[in-house]
Amino acid sequence: MAASDQQRLKRWFGRHPLRTMLRIAATLVGVGVSGWLISIVWPEPDRVARGGPPSVSDPTSLAKFPAMPITLLVIGVDTDNLSDPTNQAAPKGPANADALLLVRIDAKQPLRVLQVPTELAVQLPGSDQPMALGGLWRSGGVSLMADAIREIVGIADTDLQRYVVVPRQTLRTLVDGLGEVDVILSQSYKRTDKSLGYGVDLQAGRQSLNGAQAEQLARLLQNGRDYENRRLRQQMLMRSVVDQLQAPSGIVGIRVLLDEVNGQLETNLSYSEMLSLAAALIASPAPVQFSQLPLAPAVGEQTLRQLKPGLPLPLWPTP
Repeated sequence: MAASDQQRLKRWFGRHPLRTMLRIAATLVGVGVSGWLISIVWPEPDRVARGGPPSVSDPTSLAKFPAMPITLLVIGVDTDNLSDPTNQAAPKGPANADALLLVRIDAKQPLRVLQVPTELAVQLPGSDQPMALGGLWRSGGVSLMADAIREIVGIADTDLQRYVVVPRQTLRTLVDGLGEVDVILSQSYKRTDKSLGYGVDLQAGRQSLNGAQAEQLARLLQNGRDYENRRLRQQMLMRSVVDQLQAPSGIVGIRVLLDEVNGQLETNLSYSEMLSLAAALIASPAPVQFSQLPLAPAVGEQTLRQLKPGLPLPLWPTP
């Protein structure tokens, strides 16, 4: 190789151009293999069912199922729309994640949901003080949140490759599109915060909730340490939403519903992948299986929580 060619390679690839090029080649091969592995999971877009309405007796009439179970990171943020500069929630300010879920979807197994506490204490490199896990959303968005949850739960990168970011508006749209959801409340809830334009007025007993009422139930914090009870209320709401999706009216209207919410979400799922996951969710047997990360007892009045010490990883085993 001529001296001028060697100088050119060093200028572009550093002092060890051959080593650098091998690293680049290995990275490209890795990306290609990862893309190939992902591609074999999902059905081809043209395999999505067209023509007549889908049937609840045959969810594949909506779309073919993924070839293997999929773990989806669901981030519920406290803004009404993803583009809103402030959350109009408590505490008021930039957006936070107020619901964090790992959802395992498998047409042959019950839907599995891990609720990750948003009040879990985390500390960013270079920071002097811990912060709530939910606050990582405004610091680094999906990427930082996904990395933190992978490390906390102890799961591999390949087990968490799809995400959905859901603002409050999408919850209302989803519930109204399903035609209300039924819940049984063990107590009445009444709370008003005029500064945030937010109120809750729900009566005990069996209730059919519209979108606005479902949002009230999902957001409700009766005090600054009510997070665990809020997760239980969110469980109740999620069960009801899944029941409605699995009803005949749910599967018939799923395409229209996805069209309505698709523009409100941030996700790396394609439309055909959404249909595929919806079909698998509709086919999954009841009941939904919920898990929560074990927390150490709260200390004094602090709201930040720690995981129970000595827990072996992973905290939520995946097949």
